[in-house]
Amino acid sequence: MPPEDPIVGSDEAGKGPVLGPMVAAAVRAPPKAIPDDADDSKRLSPAERESIAEMLRAHDDVAIGVALVSTDRIDDPETDMNTLTVEAHAEAVAGVARASDAVVADAGDVSESRFARRVRQGVERRVGRAGERDDEIAASSPADSFAVDVHAEHGADGSYPHVAAASIVAKVERDARIDALADDYADYGPTGSGYPSDPTTRDFLREYVERTGELPDCARASWSTSADVLAAAEQSGLSEF
Repeated sequence: MPPEDPIVGSDEAGKGPVLGPMVAAAVRAPPKAIPDDADDSKRLSPAERESIAEMLRAHDDVAIGVALVSTDRIDDPETDMNTLTVEAHAEAVAGVARASDAVVADAGDVSESRFARRVRQGVERRVGRAGERDDEIAASSPADSFAVDVHAEHGADGSYPHVAAASIVAKVERDARIDALADDYADYGPTGSGYPSDPTTRDFLREYVERTGELPDCARASWSTSADVLAAAEQSGLSEF
């Protein structure tokens, strides 16, 4: 394809935390529209990420798709994180892709080729559903001829500017939702980053469980961290009895 043609990059944020949703993002843009300082979101400060995400959203040639995976979906025993990651990438990409687009995804599976195939199938399935796409997009990408070329690679957010841009958008969206949780649960102390390794997050969960006897809705009940907090609270209650 010509070097100025738009490319779609996709990535997700929040696969491992015990609090909040997983967020996937897709960025469709010509290469020149991606800021030069776009990089793997983990290498950037929050201020840098927010600035780049704002530039991307303000650019006329950039289209952004975002998909959220709620804690309820994550806790559903009928699914798994590999499948949810595929579905999130596919949903985000389907929101912006055009027929024959080249898509690069940060691989969320040990098999890069399998992840690419599943994302491609998920995108094409979604575009083929009536009403799932904006009329203008659907008109330019008829369902009976719609196809995308998906390439998945581990560490793509550090190698492909479009995937880096997607990782930034996903991280900014995820952080905004964690900030909102901090406000929603302010009575129970700061929520922290939401990651199991964060002592502030663990303290928040312990405080909430001790005071209510249950996990907050924002917690992933199927995570071992949640089970540990519940078990500790139960043990504490038994010792007091």
